[in-house]
Amino acid sequence: MSNQLPLINTAAAAIRGSKPLKRLARLHDFLHRAKAAVLMKCAGIGRGLCSLAAFAAVLALASCSGGNDSATNTASSNSSSKKIVIRGSNTIGEELAPNLIADYKKDHPDMAFDTEYKGTAYGFGSLLGGACDIAGASKPIAKEQEEIAQERKVQVKEYVLGSYAVAVIVNPANTVANLTTNQVAALFTGTAQNWKDAGGADAPVHLYARDPISGTHIGFKELAMNNKAYGAGAQFLTSYQAIADAVAKDPGGVGYCGLDLVKRSDIKAVAIDGVAPGVETVNQQKYPYARVLRLYTNEKKEAAEVKKFVDFALSNRGQQIVAQMGYAPKP
Repeated sequence: MSNQLPLINTAAAAIRGSKPLKRLARLHDFLHRAKAAVLMKCAGIGRGLCSLAAFAAVLALASCSGGNDSATNTASSNSSSKKIVIRGSNTIGEELAPNLIADYKKDHPDMAFDTEYKGTAYGFGSLLGGACDIAGASKPIAKEQEEIAQERKVQVKEYVLGSYAVAVIVNPANTVANLTTNQVAALFTGTAQNWKDAGGADAPVHLYARDPISGTHIGFKELAMNNKAYGAGAQFLTSYQAIADAVAKDPGGVGYCGLDLVKRSDIKAVAIDGVAPGVETVNQQKYPYARVLRLYTNEKKEAAEVKKFVDFALSNRGQQIVAQMGYAPKP
């Protein structure tokens, strides 16, 4: 039942940020009661209430206000609308989707995009509620969400866009060339504050990470830090480039960056449990700090313009953008 909580939490947040309509207020109240029921561990709750709570979340998402281009968020299921509505993952929406959209509009200047990125669960809720054309996801659709899709008669279609991957980097003067996942977690949570605790010299560890509003800030915590807080004294920067620049100047520095920067001569990407970061190891699912990125549509209502954009993202041109942004293109 706890698998439903991200979807419910996202729906509740979306409602709180929407216009104060009475219908949404009533739904908001019901949603929180449903969430409380899911949290209960008493006997007799059962799967039915869990599905009901998740279904309420879907309806909530379908009722919320639109993203950055529109006051409504009705999916543009007919191509005459000349608008594609995208909801979902911050990992996709922070940099990758805007760059794909910008390049696509070079050849399709009249196409409008309505985008809003509040998380993978938000994207799935919007898609199942008929509120978007494309859901961007950094996690695969869950079994419970597939069941709701069947109930809603939504024919979910999945497209693999590529993979998000983060390389752990140190200064070239650092003798450490390999770290275990436990050592990485210790370094970034501040449990290990001296490099000798990670097989290096007797020198203090200096942490560099993305700023808290970045999807990567949270993503790395999930992938590498067991969702624990960054260590005290960590310096938060606004880009991978800034992190790489800081580590390049700091012999005690450790940070992370995208795959596009690991070839720099003034930083060193370390192997994790003996596996070096790279497109091949990511696509082989050997490198631990990576997630497959997917686009989902409702195949029954997939408009021609939506399919054209998805095809562009999966084309050689689109995949070049994926690589240039530091992600691993699809296999």
